[in-house]
Amino acid sequence: MKRDALVALCGHILNEKTQHQRGSTIQVEPLQADGSSRQFYRLRGFHAPLLAILPPAEPSEKEMAEAASVYHIGAHLQKCGAATPKIYGWEQESGLVCMEDLGDLRLYGYGLAHANEHKTRVRAYEKTVQALARMQVRTAQGFNPAWCWDTPLYDERLMRERESDYFLRAFCSDLLGMSYDREAIQQECHKLAKDAAQAPAVYFLHRDFQSRNVMLTPDGVPHFIDFQGGRIGPLAYDLASLLLDPYANLPKDMQEHLKKVYLQALLQETGYDIKQFHQEYQLLALQRNMQILGAFAFLSQKRHKPFFTRFLSPALQSLLGMLAKHEADEYAGLRHLCQQCAKILAYHP
Repeated sequence: MKRDALVALCGHILNEKTQHQRGSTIQVEPLQADGSSRQFYRLRGFHAPLLAILPPAEPSEKEMAEAASVYHIGAHLQKCGAATPKIYGWEQESGLVCMEDLGDLRLYGYGLAHANEHKTRVRAYEKTVQALARMQVRTAQGFNPAWCWDTPLYDERLMRERESDYFLRAFCSDLLGMSYDREAIQQECHKLAKDAAQAPAVYFLHRDFQSRNVMLTPDGVPHFIDFQGGRIGPLAYDLASLLLDPYANLPKDMQEHLKKVYLQALLQETGYDIKQFHQEYQLLALQRNMQILGAFAFLSQKRHKPFFTRFLSPALQSLLGMLAKHEADEYAGLRHLCQQCAKILAYHP
């Protein structure tokens, strides 16, 4: 979409006249996306800081459906008081969504900048997990599965197809070129998915809740973006996504502290068995870690985005650490496979 058309359409969505300005006072800045093929623009000059999001050029039906999810899910989260940007509107024909521009400060960058200021970094994460617990419980009420562009529910089938099978295909086979007893490993992965699927899936699940999707306002308040993949699912998955985030590589003691802070906030929202939560966390963390490795392998190899390559090793070490626990003894084949992956990855270009 050309600049003037974009400005005019945003003005229409915001109900602001730009014709008398001829768009001359509106500044348009293209922004880089991480793993997305969508188009992002920052517009300055309207009554509020504005972020415009468009589907890729010549979008598919699924990509247009994703744009609709940005609007519908975002509007619902905003209505429920979640820590997300304001949604100003959506233009169905183009798929353009206009939302509040939250600036450039992500929890990821904030964590790096304050890596030596432990209390400051921890406090930012504490606020994040507290806001997460509130969002998961409060926005599940009234959530319409029809808003989901991908799947309406995080379930056993999704775990197998989009996480463990993705890990085996994109990371182990395509990236590392490994050969292994696929049937035996898949049996273990399918058992893991079946056990993980026992967690109550009645809450809002962001499904990509990591430090690059948490924006911080100048006063340190967290806001969550990239929620268009949201659906109904279990509690522990999003927390595991944040604490095991290979971008941040949080120390183990900080992870345990943040679990406690999260659970305190959760229990203020709803009743939940703490022992049960910890058991579910172990299983869903394994699922998330495999998803990360599959996604990063795909993005680095197939999408030619080398940024993600540097995070493969920390993500694999995180997975190995979880598989080394006695709770994961029944996944010995998967543990051995990951040990072999680590040896190959150490020499992988």
